[in-house]
Amino acid sequence: MNFFRKDRPKSKARETIETFAVAIGLALLVRATVAEARYIPSDSMLPTLEKGDRLIVEKISYHFSEPHRGDIVVFYPPKDSEFGKSGNAFIKRVVALPGERIGVSDGKVFVNGKAQSEPYELEPPDYEMPPREVPPGHVFVMGDNRNNSMDSHVWGFLPVKNIIGKATVRFWPPGRLGPPTP
Repeated sequence: MNFFRKDRPKSKARETIETFAVAIGLALLVRATVAEARYIPSDSMLPTLEKGDRLIVEKISYHFSEPHRGDIVVFYPPKDSEFGKSGNAFIKRVVALPGERIGVSDGKVFVNGKAQSEPYELEPPDYEMPPREVPPGHVFVMGDNRNNSMDSHVWGFLPVKNIIGKATVRFWPPGRLGPPTP
């Protein structure tokens, strides 16, 4: 029995179509499971990310570990919020973790009663928020442009399950290539 039949040679057109089909399939698989490119549509993350920046969002690490304070994450806002109904993804920085108390007072963000040093912040927040505890399975996220950001101080805690991934590399514009830092 011959398992390696020799059929007629494939035409160049068929080989090209098969190659494109495999490439597209692999690209879709990578985008769905490993990483994807994202565009920054607003100024809510200034000075770290500018409107028009393009990032690679890595999707694997949060399957094996929890988000850390300082991570820049892409996510879908809670569905019960006004912003969650749009279906648009947001990008913000994790500032408080499950079990921590977060508050905003006198232009400072406090976590567990301690003022945070945030060199990435565009300007101090011009609002107050009484301390509240981050529930299990949630994080508190804020834009670096605190006074121009629709974030957890507006719509509440972010379920960790809503996180798509972590922003790891800015690839556009070329002059700002590298990790997303201010």
